[in-house]
Order: sequence, then structure tokens, then C-alpha cells
Amino acid sequence: MFRIVDQTLHLDYPPGHHLHCLICQIPNHLGREGSACRLADPEAKRAQVRSILELVAAAEGNLRKLHFLVFPEACLPFTHLDETLAFIDARFRANTVTIFGLEHIRLDDYLALLRRFAADNAEVLASVEEDVTAGDIAGIPVNCCITAVKEADGRLRVFLQAKSHPFFGEETIDPYHDLYRGKVFPLFRCAPTGFNFMPVICLDYVYRDLYQSNITAIIERANQLFYRTRQRLDLLCVLECNPKPEHRAFRDVVNGFYGEYLAYTPGVRETTTVFCNSSAETTGFGDRPGSGFGHSMVILHRSHKLAPAQTAEFRTDDFDGLPVGRLRLGTETRLCYFNLPLFHELDPRTTRYPLKIHAIYRPEGAGWARLTELSPSLTAADHDFQAVRQRDAAEPLNK
Repeated sequence: MFRIVDQTLHLDYPPGHHLHCLICQIPNHLGREGSACRLADPEAKRAQVRSILELVAAAEGNLRKLHFLVFPEACLPFTHLDETLAFIDARFRANTVTIFGLEHIRLDDYLALLRRFAADNAEVLASVEEDVTAGDIAGIPVNCCITAVKEADGRLRVFLQAKSHPFFGEETIDPYHDLYRGKVFPLFRCAPTGFNFMPVICLDYVYRDLYQSNITAIIERANQLFYRTRQRLDLLCVLECNPKPEHRAFRDVVNGFYGEYLAYTPGVRETTTVFCNSSAETTGFGDRPGSGFGHSMVILHRSHKLAPAQTAEFRTDDFDGLPVGRLRLGTETRLCYFNLPLFHELDPRTTRYPLKIHAIYRPEGAGWARLTELSPSLTAADHDFQAVRQRDAAEPLNK
């Protein structure tokens, strides 16, 4: 069973202004190395990740306002971790959070990382050390993600968490193919702003066992946060390398997360959920007939204004009838830059959407090119303002 631990960050976000997020839907080329799942092209992958970091560090245009940079699961070669952290420390602006997944590493390598960054990972380190002393497991693979935070004073903090869900490699009688299961999830609480967020890794979003459901535990912790402090879980980032990102299991959990079918859930009602998946160019263990990577998503509660729309790059919908509004990308390799909603409830005094796409980038050579026109079909003439006003309960339609 896992537990959620609070981690306090000093992130000085401007009050009364929305935050910005860049999700990186990039491909992973995976291969097997012993019992682990590793990147088959580590140098090419390092160059691609570095190009995105360079784009963010250059801070051209509105990118200078970036607060959250989210990569997919298993997207960074372990051999280039130090280089990546050094780049973030030296080049990124203060108040920036970078979340990325590492390829599979051995448990003893994961333990060494925890000891290296022990000041920020005390609870995780204690849990792993307890597991290691209980059995001969030093060589089993770990699927982990890293949250690198450049605080307001420029200090870099590094947090690690391991995936708690099993993976396909465990479908063997060999116990050394079993994935290590993390038992500690961090909940990041930003002071003085009061913004709260969590990362989870792919199937951790839907995993449950006989005793506990991951997502229920997150909801209960967010509710405790609300009742004690009147704060909420503002952002949930799900890192994926998922060939079935819209599988029924994910849809069912989204339905329960936002639906409030069995209990009042004020702690997550206003949560923005970001699913960052790898793109359709991904190859490896999941590229089988009937599978398809891509379709990164941003999901909001239905109380937000997010009317149906469709362009060549994205569409908005309700995820086939769920109590949500969803921004759904395509399957191509893309970077999507958007703002996180500031105003949670519908405001009858305005028809302004709480979520805006500021830019979408496509790969061009060794870098990235911004698409000049995102939504040629979404003009004021096409928008049903009367329907929006009715939904706001500001101007009911005449019967």
C-alpha cells in the first residue's frame, strides 16, 4: 500500500494570474535489456530532450511565462540524467517545475539516486532501504519519474518516485523481471501561493488492489486538504507511454474522479488533469495492431466552459459523455503550450474560456517550429455565445 507525503516548495507564483504548462508529446523507441525496458536510441533521445530544454531556456515570446514542463514516461536515458539536471539548474528560470520519466534502471541505481538527493526524498529513501534489507532485490527494474523544481531563490530540488503498478514484464515465472513497486507518492504544496500538484506514472492512475485504490487515496487526501485548509489539489500530471490512452479503465477513473457519484469531493472538483503521452512514432513493446500512442489530454470538471470544437491539431469534447471538458491532442509529435485555469467556477459575467492554447510546436530539423495558425475554424461567428450564457445561468433561452 502506498502513502502520500507532503513536500513544501517555495514557488512564488504571481497571485491573480494563471500558470502555464507545456506538455511534450514526443516518441519513445523502446527495447529490452535483460529484464528492463530501455531506450533503444539514447543519444538521439538525449538530443531531442535537449532541444526542448533549449526551447524553454530561450524563452521566446510567451514561453518566458512557463511554470510546468511535462514529459512522458520513460523518455530520458539514465546516462544523461546528470546533464539534464545540470541544464535545468543553470538555464531554467526560477519558479519552474520539470517532470519527466526515466527509462528502467536497477533498484540499486535508484537507491543511489535517493541517497544522493536524500534531503528531498527522506520518506522514499526509508521505504526503499526497508525493502532492500528484506530481500535480494537489488537488480530488479524500477520505472521512476523525477520532479526537478527550480525554486524562487534559484535552488534546485530533485524528487523521485517509483511506479507502483506492475508491468508486462511480470508475466513470467522469473521473479527478477518483476518491477519494483513504489510506496510513497509526493504531494507538492507551493508556498506562499497555495498551489498544490501531484505527478503519477501512467497505470498508477488506475491501479487498485484488494486494500486500496490509488485514485481514491488521492481524492481522500485532497479532501482532507480542503477541509483543513480550504486548499485543493490544483494539478494532477499523469506521465504515460501508453498504447491505449483512452482505454475504458482510464475513462472509468476519469468518470469517478470528476463525477462525485458516491461522495462529495471538493478537494478534486477543480483539479486540472494533464495526461502527457508519447506520440504515435513510439516503437517497442506496445506497438501492436489495435494500439496507438498519442492523444495527450487536458481534463477539467464540467463546471468549466469548454465547448465542443475541432481542428487539425486538437479537439475539445466531453470524453464520450463524461462530466468533464477535455482538450485532446492528435497522435503526432507535438509540444502544446497552454494556461492552467485560474477561475474555477463559471462566471456569468463573461464568456471567456478558462483554458487557452498559446502555442503548438512541431519538430523541424533539430529543433521546433511554432504553428502559425492553430484554429482557423474557431471564429466568433462559429461560436454559440447564447448557449454559453445559458450554461452560465446568466441569460436563459426563451422557450
